[in-house]
Amino acid sequence: MTTLLIDMDSVIVDLMSAWCRRYNADWNDNLTPEDILTWEWEKYVKPECGRRIYQYLDEPGMFLHLEPLPHAIEVLERLSNRYEILIVTSSRRTAMAEKDAWVTRHLPFIGRKNLILAHRKDRICGDLLFDDAPHNLESFQRTGRTAVAMDYPYNRQVACLRVKGWLEFEQLIHRLFPESGGGGGGEHDGAAQDSSCHCGRRAGGDQRRDLGEADGTGSGGGRSG
Repeated sequence: MTTLLIDMDSVIVDLMSAWCRRYNADWNDNLTPEDILTWEWEKYVKPECGRRIYQYLDEPGMFLHLEPLPHAIEVLERLSNRYEILIVTSSRRTAMAEKDAWVTRHLPFIGRKNLILAHRKDRICGDLLFDDAPHNLESFQRTGRTAVAMDYPYNRQVACLRVKGWLEFEQLIHRLFPESGGGGGGEHDGAAQDSSCHCGRRAGGDQRRDLGEADGTGSGGGRSG
């Protein structure tokens, strides 16, 4: 069965808008997602804020209460009937439990057992990656597989397939994989893949090695993807 690897932040959930709102409220600014032209947010906030912009990502409840992007849940539910769906997201350590809880609450038809927390998404078994981070899109394509970008100004330098929303993504998937069978989704373990791939650890295990203990993803670090 065709396996789709789906990013979480700014693909399934609207992190960009929530992050801008928190920053704007504290720093009396009017930053919008359209203003972010590269992956480095510190370039677009007030100098006195600088890299403190990333501290918002460590706030309790930041990821737990994010809204889904339009049509994300309904499309994922339909796709899960025809394709294997794995949610593959990098995470700051403070957000791991919140992402697990979000998937459990909003995506029960996929299930927390199909949530993978990992930075090296190119090492995860799957036929296609749907992501927003330029480095993830590029590294996945270098493996010879298909990457699809959720279109944002900061990833437009990447030459890959791109969509502006979930309904467009659904149509693209059916064109790319018209013969995929059914039976995906649910609380089953999606790890049955080619043994040559590195299938990341799922939520609930010891993921320190996958996520990196000294990679800058702790409090005050940079943006994960």
